[in-house]
Amino acid sequence: MLERPDGANLLETARDVLLKELLPHLPEAQRFHARMVANAMAIARREGMADQAPALAALRAALDAPEGAADALLARLAREIRAGAHDPGTPAHAAVGAALLALARLRAGVSAPRALGKGG
Repeated sequence: MLERPDGANLLETARDVLLKELLPHLPEAQRFHARMVANAMAIARREGMADQAPALAALRAALDAPEGAADALLARLAREIRAGAHDPGTPAHAAVGAALLALARLRAGVSAPRALGKGG
C-alpha cells in the first residue's frame, strides 16, 4: 500500500498497545487470552509481509505447471505424492523436495520464525 500506516504497521501498533498498555491492567485470568490475541496479530502481520513468490515458483517448477492457483497446485501435489508419483528415483523427486522445503520455510517464517533462527 502506498499510504502509511499500512496494514502491517497497524497490526504492529495495535499489538504493542495490547501488550504494553492494556495487558498490565488486565486480571491475571484474562492475560493468557490477550497474549493469544497478540500472537495472532504477529502471525497475521508476518503473513501479510511474507514473500510467497519463491515457494510458489518452486511448486510450479516441481509440477511443471506455469499457471494455477496455489491451493489447486498444493492439492495436486498432495494427490501425486499419495500416488507415489514423486517417490525417490522419479524424475521430479528432487524438485518436489525443494518445493516442499520452500513451502515449509515459508510457513515456519510466518508461524514460528524462531524455528528458523529469526526473531519473532
